[in-house]
Amino acid sequence: MIRFFRIFIFSQIVLLFFYGCTKLDTTSLGGDLLPVVDNVNTFADTLSITTTQGVFNDTTKISRLDLHVLGNIPADPLFGETRANVYLQLKPSFYPYYYGRANDTINSTLASGTGFDSVVLCLSYKGFWGDSSVPLQLQVVQVSNNNLTWDSVFQTKNINYAPSTSGVLGNATVDARTLKNVIKYKNGRDSCTNTIRIRLTGLESSLFSRDTLTNNSFRSDSLFRLYLNGLGIIAQSGKGLMYISLTDTSTKLEMHYRRKNGGNIDTTYSSFKLATISYVDTAGKIVLYPSSTANNIVRNRLSLPSGNQELLLQAQPGTFADLYIDSLSNYSNRIIHRASIIVEQLPENTYYDSVMSAPSLLYIDLKDTTLTPKWKTIYFDLNPNTRYDPDYKSGLPFFPNGGVDFSYYGGYTRAKTNTQGVRAIYYDFNITKHVQQIVTKQTPNYHLRLFAPYNVSYPQYFDSYYTYGNRLALGRVKVAGGDHPTTKMRMVVIYSKIK
Repeated sequence: MIRFFRIFIFSQIVLLFFYGCTKLDTTSLGGDLLPVVDNVNTFADTLSITTTQGVFNDTTKISRLDLHVLGNIPADPLFGETRANVYLQLKPSFYPYYYGRANDTINSTLASGTGFDSVVLCLSYKGFWGDSSVPLQLQVVQVSNNNLTWDSVFQTKNINYAPSTSGVLGNATVDARTLKNVIKYKNGRDSCTNTIRIRLTGLESSLFSRDTLTNNSFRSDSLFRLYLNGLGIIAQSGKGLMYISLTDTSTKLEMHYRRKNGGNIDTTYSSFKLATISYVDTAGKIVLYPSSTANNIVRNRLSLPSGNQELLLQAQPGTFADLYIDSLSNYSNRIIHRASIIVEQLPENTYYDSVMSAPSLLYIDLKDTTLTPKWKTIYFDLNPNTRYDPDYKSGLPFFPNGGVDFSYYGGYTRAKTNTQGVRAIYYDFNITKHVQQIVTKQTPNYHLRLFAPYNVSYPQYFDSYYTYGNRLALGRVKVAGGDHPTTKMRMVVIYSKIK
C-alpha cells in the first residue's frame, strides 16, 4: 500500500511538471521577482516592434457628470492647436419661478432702493493643464433660441458637438494661479474659492424683468428655454486647459438684487443651477427637465510623423500608435516569465515638456480585423485576479469588473535618465500571459493599439464606457518608434526553455 501511494505521488508530480510546461502561467511572477537571466536556465530576447502613427476619428462621449474642458492652446510645437468650449443650461429649480419669497418684490417702482445689482456666471474650477502663467480670455455667449433640439434629455453628446450661438453676454480674464484665493462678494458676507466668476452684463437688463405677469418666462421650462436656451463659454486665448465641474453646487448663475423685506431693503441673490432630474407631480405634470451640456474640443494638428522612428501620443481626443511584433508569430513554445513592451519618451523641448506633461496612463488593446469595430481587450493581463473574455463568448465580461490592475499591468509614467543623460519618462507594459497564450496555444498574433484613453469602449459588445484614469485632453508625449536609431520601442521577453 505504501509502495502504491509513493508511485501515485510520483506520477502526479510528473504530470504536473509536463502540464506546467504547456499551460498558461497564471502566477504574478514577472513584477519585481524575475529569475536572473543566466543564459543557462533563464534567457532573454529583445523583439523588434513595427510602429505606425495613427489618428482617431474621435467620437469620445462626455456626460454632464464628467469634468468639462475649457481653454485654448494655440501653438503646441508637437500638436498645434487645441480649443475647448463648454455649453450648458442653468435653470430655475421650480416653475413658476420667482425671486426670493413668493410675495417679495424687486420692482423699483414699488419701493425706493430696490432693484437688481448684477448677474454672475460661476464655474467650479477643478484643475489646470498647460502654461498657467498666461491668463485665459473667456467669452460667454447665448445658445440660440432656435436651437431647441440640442437639449434632448437623454442624449450624451460627443466632443464634436457644439450648438449654434448668438450674442455676447460677458467677458473675463482668468488667471488660474489665483483661483485658490478667497473671493468675497455680497458686501463681504459671502466668499468662495476655486470658482471662476464672470459678470454677464448682457443679461442684467432682461433677466430681472422676466417674472412679471405680462412677461413671465419663468412659468414653465419651455417658456424659459425660449428666453434663455443655454450659455456657451468660449476660450478666446491662453496657453492651457481648465477643468470644471458642471454638477458641483458652485456652478450656477447668480442674480444679485435688492429687495423690500418687511419694510427694509436688503441685498440677496437667487441662482439657477444644472437641473439633473425630471419628475411628474400628482397631476401628471412634468415639473422639471434636465439640463443639457456639451463640451466641444477641436484639435488642429500639425503634420504627424509616419511612426517608424517617432510617435506622437495625444490624450483623447487624440492619436494612437499601431504596433506589430512579427517575431511572436513563429516564437517557439517556452515558459514566459515576463514579456514587457517598453515605451520611452523622446524629450523635445524642456519648457513644453514641463508645462504640457505626458499622459499619466497609456493603454494597449488588440486589433481583430474580424470585428466591427475591430478592437478588443488584451487577454489576461489587464487584471490577473479577475477573469474576463475579450471575445465575449464565455459569459464572462469583456473588460475586467475589477478594473485594470496597474501594479501588474503597468502603463503608468515612470522617470529615468536616458542614454543621452537627460531625464525622460517611460512606460512598461506587462503582457506576459498574452504572450504565453500565443506561444503555447498558437492564438493569433494581433496588431496592438497604443493610446492614452479618457475612457475605453467596445461597442460591438455593449454600449458602455470604462473610465481609464486620464483626464480628457490632458497629456501629450513624443515617444520612440520601433526603428529609432538610439531608443527603440521594443519587447523584452524573459523565459525558460521547455526541456
